[in-house]
Amino acid sequence: MLIAALSLGTVVLWATDRLSGYAVPEARLALDTAVAVVAAIVAVLAAVRFLVGGRALDLLLSAGFLAAGVGAFVFEVIPTFGAAGASAADVWGWVGASLVATVLIAAAPFSDRRFTHRRRALTISCVLVVIVLAAMGAIIEGFNAIPGSTVDGAAIGEHLAPAYALLAFLTLAAAIGFGLRYRRHTGDLDSWLALALTLVVFADLHYILAPGGVSDDLLQGDFLRLLSYAVLLVGVWRAISQAEFGRAVADERARVAEEIHDGLAQYLFAISTHVSMLESGASLEKTLPKLKAAATAAQHEARYAVLALASAGGTTPFGAALRRYIEVLTADGELEVSLEIDRAVALAPDEQIELFRIVQEGLANARKHAGARRAWVSIALRSGRRVVTVRDDGVGFEGEEAGGGQGLKSMRRRTAAIEGGFELTSSPERGTAIEIVLRAA
Repeated sequence: MLIAALSLGTVVLWATDRLSGYAVPEARLALDTAVAVVAAIVAVLAAVRFLVGGRALDLLLSAGFLAAGVGAFVFEVIPTFGAAGASAADVWGWVGASLVATVLIAAAPFSDRRFTHRRRALTISCVLVVIVLAAMGAIIEGFNAIPGSTVDGAAIGEHLAPAYALLAFLTLAAAIGFGLRYRRHTGDLDSWLALALTLVVFADLHYILAPGGVSDDLLQGDFLRLLSYAVLLVGVWRAISQAEFGRAVADERARVAEEIHDGLAQYLFAISTHVSMLESGASLEKTLPKLKAAATAAQHEARYAVLALASAGGTTPFGAALRRYIEVLTADGELEVSLEIDRAVALAPDEQIELFRIVQEGLANARKHAGARRAWVSIALRSGRRVVTVRDDGVGFEGEEAGGGQGLKSMRRRTAAIEGGFELTSSPERGTAIEIVLRAA
């Protein structure tokens, strides 16, 4: 549908002779500046995504958009402030930078390599791009074969038409590559890139068909180019969010694995030890209760780990996972827990992961250390801020040492990881209350 609409629009504009530019130098300068800035932002976001995942695809995208951003700024924006305007060398420099950028972007969907030394690879790629652009600019300046010091005639358009045809071909290859990649992997970023590159293909086509080619005027293709960068900005930002969530999930799963090793593995070792004692002729009356207690504890630890992994992986909604955890925790009747979750409270993925573990730690402390009979968990809005509260009716304490300092340190660390505020209130025989004020939504 997009291709059909753009094709129809291009034919109509060409047939009605409306592909010529608008003599609005200020608007052209603003558009070129916006393109340079957005290209630089996309390059930075792609670089961040590369540092998270280490994929060659993101490295090539970062280098490609860096070339596009630097090229637009050096060869389009800066010459505008000169007295003579844009020279032929500036125009060819911009086209050359666009070719370098397009080649890198077109190679991205066909690259599946992963890098181990990510910062080094990113630094080298950025340095190489800058060196190539600088060398290309020097060569074009030295061999400026096109007569005239300004760009305002049809002759320059005739010379540039083959270059724009090559740009359109390379961009089309990139769009097809990301489209095929999206069909294989259904990656969100691939779909956004295919959409944006389709817009760029038609922008290059407008440059070829426009009378006089590139000029100081604002062309129809310039609007499509700016729109394509806006689409890219949205797509890369969404991809960054997903990559950060994926890293948070991986980190949480690593923590759960460590807790399984420290908790569940110990109970399984105890079970194995008691079984060995029975085989060695130990008293059944003394060993069997210990064996049963270790098996029950191991069962509970396994359930807790499964629920934490389900919440961290996004396979179970946060509220459902938390309620299921509380059901398992209170199944033996030792602790009664009331849970209230305001549906108006929206939690980010990283907040869900950390809050699940904070609530788990708080209730475990209430059960194991405070001797509490009742506990209350609340996730609600207060004066426009999202507030999470865990409190109990246990014995309370003065200072962190008496109340399981490591557990509280873990909760503070998790709260800091999601940029929240942590407050602890406790006193002997009056229970303990933990309040977490989340960052502004």
